[in-house]
Amino acid sequence: MSIHIGAKEGDIADKILLPGDPLRAKFIAENFLEDAVCFNEIRGMLGFTGTYKGQSISVMGTGMGMPSISIYVNELITAYGVKKLIRVGTAGSLNKEVHVRDLVLAQAAGTTSSMIKNEWPQYDLPQIADFALLDKAYHLAQDMQLTTHVGSVLSIDAFYSDFTENNIKLGQMGIKAVEMEAAALYYLAAKHGVQALGIMTISDSLVADEDTSAQERQNTFTDMMKIGLETLIS
Repeated sequence: MSIHIGAKEGDIADKILLPGDPLRAKFIAENFLEDAVCFNEIRGMLGFTGTYKGQSISVMGTGMGMPSISIYVNELITAYGVKKLIRVGTAGSLNKEVHVRDLVLAQAAGTTSSMIKNEWPQYDLPQIADFALLDKAYHLAQDMQLTTHVGSVLSIDAFYSDFTENNIKLGQMGIKAVEMEAAALYYLAAKHGVQALGIMTISDSLVADEDTSAQERQNTFTDMMKIGLETLIS
């Protein structure tokens, strides 16, 4: 069906959660889905389909960065007919009011990447979430009494960068967090006329002495998983 996903037609639901880490996809499948079946192991990018509250749901890793997520999202949409895509990943806080373990709902995503600019060199296109998904996720988070921030994030190409101080200045302008995938996800969703949302858990902070371990990031950020699943089936 596609180059990088080894699933057959019908193996992938039209609603999917997209963690960056394939082991987080495995964790979600094992802990939240019933009768989960693995549909992809190519390049170690694990993907599973099962049921959540009676509805068919898939979950698949996307890797790190916009080039990686773009490959999988393109194929999920064009080859497998996925209509709702929610990123459930981690982000670094750029704002002193946004703390480790808080949730960030990415209303919009600015980017340092030239990927979108290469296709539309004469425009600076805003990359925005689907409002219906954003609205549902926000109200679910409020009902669960989770500390949640709604606003813009920065999607960057380079994890290690000499421009960290500039990124921190963006936090002073209201940017909530920095991550590596949301802008590409939102662009591809708009391009293909489907729905997308980024739900991120803050794993560390660029403006405060706050951090988490790799094991915590893989297995304990369950609030965003619950919000993502409930939003997909709404």
